[in-house]
Amino acid sequence: MPVDPSTFRAALGRFASGITIITARDADGRDVGMTVSAFSSLSLNPPLILVCVDHAASVAPVLESATAFAVNILSEDQEPLSRRFAEREVDRFDGVAYDRGQLGVALLAGTLAHLECRTAARHVAGDHTILIGEVVATQVHEGNPLLYYRSGYGALDR
Repeated sequence: MPVDPSTFRAALGRFASGITIITARDADGRDVGMTVSAFSSLSLNPPLILVCVDHAASVAPVLESATAFAVNILSEDQEPLSRRFAEREVDRFDGVAYDRGQLGVALLAGTLAHLECRTAARHVAGDHTILIGEVVATQVHEGNPLLYYRSGYGALDR
């Protein structure tokens, strides 16, 4: 018997995850970015991470050919930034503070960490592409993470 999509979604919602914003540049050098919760470490040696990008995402075509991208791990006070980068019809970078990393991608201000990556591989799986990045530079900052659980945002209760 096939898995019911709403039950599957509810089960996945029981897994709390951190929130990231993936940034890259298109062929014309314009910044693009999107909110992603499907992020994971993959390997320590070599340092690899993965992100899963829905084929319907507005940034998906850019990530299909980008040679570099960054993962910006959000802090607990960056829910508005997460929501902004999840919207479709908005200039996501308008008024957003960022620096350029070694690979030229946007590193958002106020995050817990940045991971600058060279695109190592892409694998199509279902309605997503698994993007594997080789981490070439990182920055780490103090703070608490922004969490996502059961379709809502949260923070650590300390």
